Amino acid sequence: MVIVACCAFGFTLVAITLLLWRDGPLLMTVSNTKSAAIVTEAYGRRLIMQTSQLLGPDVGDPKMRYSGSRLNCASCHLGVGTEPGTLTLLLVTEHYPRFSARQGVKTDIEDRVNECMTRSMNGRALPRNSPEMMAMAAYIRSLGNLNQTMGASMRQAHEPSAFKTPNRAAKLDAGKKVFAEKCAECHRDNGQGLRASTDPKRGYVFPPLWGPDSFNDGAGMHRVLTAARFIKARMPIGKPDLTDDQSFDVAAYINSEPRPEMPSLEQDYPDRKTKPVDNGYGPFADSFPLKQHQYGPFAPIEAFYKQKKSGK
Repeated sequence: MVIVACCAFGFTLVAITLLLWRDGPLLMTVSNTKSAAIVTEAYGRRLIMQTSQLLGPDVGDPKMRYSGSRLNCASCHLGVGTEPGTLTLLLVTEHYPRFSARQGVKTDIEDRVNECMTRSMNGRALPRNSPEMMAMAAYIRSLGNLNQTMGASMRQAHEPSAFKTPNRAAKLDAGKKVFAEKCAECHRDNGQGLRASTDPKRGYVFPPLWGPDSFNDGAGMHRVLTAARFIKARMPIGKPDLTDDQSFDVAAYINSEPRPEMPSLEQDYPDRKTKPVDNGYGPFADSFPLKQHQYGPFAPIEAFYKQKKSGK
């Protein structure tokens, strides 16, 4: 019934994902004695697609409750990361290892997975030598190989023109109207998402955008410009048609709503000058007010750091 509804809205990608979910936890049975046999790309794919079922707060084994929410990694990484374009996982191997300004050190794919686990999933880090971490990393690396075999047309992202930041502060009231008109049908009027079933372990068809089951305030999606870029490129799912202004305002509205708080955020970005201009929490290497970092206008902040970098 849910799949029929998705197709009616043209949400083909979501329908396919739900079809793959239909057997739920039976897709992969993990024994109590973890073995190398389950460290497979297939298991990694299932962890990304069914994160709530396999690593969420309702998992039977408390030791396996690594995610603090009932989101799935595939809630943002559409098509289990195989969709070209914004937040694809096809290009991860080209970008890592790399220096992380947020961490202040060089990071690899495993580090990035754990950043998502502790921030976007509002949970705790996976041990690097755990079957789950090794399987997820193996799957992500396999997508890099897949990308190399894809033709140019298959690598092409079918997205609207890239988001351009409006030269003003975001308008929360305008964003609320955009949400009601463009987002509430899937994410519901209260932003709490549409559950996949009455069993909370099965997560959501359409994820919550705020509240206890959403990403925390340390996640990249809690930055207004990051969220606006994703929204402009991908939303509404299957038919992205928001303008720059609409994407900007609705991103600000979503991020103005309550969500889990991550501790020790003041330790992020040891070099404060590298902190993104839209980072929603301090401290900063400038005197602009917190509200401006959260909602703009961002041009004056960008100009300040550009001048600082040039030494003028």
